[in-house]
Amino acid sequence: MSNNHIESHKIKINGREAHYLKAGSGPPVVLIHGGASDARDWTGTMEALGDHFSFYALDLLGYGESERNESGYYFSDFTDFLAGFIDKLNLEKPVLAGHSLGGRFCLEVAIEQPQKVSKLVLIDTTGFGNLSALGNFLQLFFWVWRKVKRIKQPFPTFLMRPGEKFHRNYNSEELQGLKIPTLLVWKRRDLYLPVGIARRAVKKIPGAKLVVVEGTGHAPHKGDTEVFNKIFSEFLNGG
Repeated sequence: MSNNHIESHKIKINGREAHYLKAGSGPPVVLIHGGASDARDWTGTMEALGDHFSFYALDLLGYGESERNESGYYFSDFTDFLAGFIDKLNLEKPVLAGHSLGGRFCLEVAIEQPQKVSKLVLIDTTGFGNLSALGNFLQLFFWVWRKVKRIKQPFPTFLMRPGEKFHRNYNSEELQGLKIPTLLVWKRRDLYLPVGIARRAVKKIPGAKLVVVEGTGHAPHKGDTEVFNKIFSEFLNGG
């Protein structure tokens, strides 16, 4: 009997309303969406691999059906929210997998609280290098386009403390201190985050692996779901 039926749940994390999707049975895997998306990004993976793992796809603060404070959130709010989710559900050292900005929050939790994480999967993730010039243009273009069309921005307001930058890059010492088995998955032609930054990052993380998915794009788990699921499954199973 298949365990890949996707359920929708609401819980409170540190007093904040949170929504997540759950599917499958087996070792826990927490899935974190990118900066302009939500938990539904992961349904293709949850349905395909749910017979072997328990998947938890969380809507981050300000996204999907989780709470959205119009005044915005600091980056630390997102990492606290993710760590709090693991604690709230009593997940025993789950795998953390994150895409783009969501990957950065997974990386942050893995660096700050490694005892909470068994493995780390980072998909076209921010924090390893700057956006390309084209990436900056595309980000601004879509922001303006949504404003003109009066489409609600899919992300909350990001607040910065003094000295903080939106595109913070992790230094060599931080990455070299990461002792958790780590996989980077990247599109060969990512228009936002060139694969070269992944090639440099993987050399700094002890024992890390990089798998490059052919083609153009920024989200292989969505655009190349079958290919990604095979890569993901092999890593989850110890490959």
